[in-house]
Amino acid sequence: MIDASVFAELAAHATGDGVQQLVVGAVVQADGKVLLLKRPADDFMGGIYELPSGKVEGGEKLDAALVREVAEETGLTVTDIVAYLGSFDYTSGSGKKSRQFNFAVGVAKSGPVRLSEHDSHLWVPLDEQPPVTDAVEEILRIHRRFHQA
Repeated sequence: MIDASVFAELAAHATGDGVQQLVVGAVVQADGKVLLLKRPADDFMGGIYELPSGKVEGGEKLDAALVREVAEETGLTVTDIVAYLGSFDYTSGSGKKSRQFNFAVGVAKSGPVRLSEHDSHLWVPLDEQPPVTDAVEEILRIHRRFHQA
């Protein structure tokens, strides 16, 4: 588990950088594959595959948001936050400067995946090129290196 001070430090740095919206993302791995979710076509960046992710609510800590978002979007229960994998910045659909903090997580069981906000999901083998943005691909590269260590 990651020390709580790491989460606080990440959030503080983002605020200092003028980030307006904090987002958390999870790399969920099972049987040598990672979970990707497909955004609805009519949503911001519709049709792309992404990590289970979502906004941090006011006053919420990053680790609590991560556990909540994975449960809300997939029905899976996070049992451990294994590693911090890095972040990327982007402009949200509402025009806010956003930073997504990404973590490798362990889950109680890898299924069934119950989607609430996405059209579909994929379990992509670690050694395959996933259909994701460059920013997410970089997080998955970092995860592969972490996993191989």
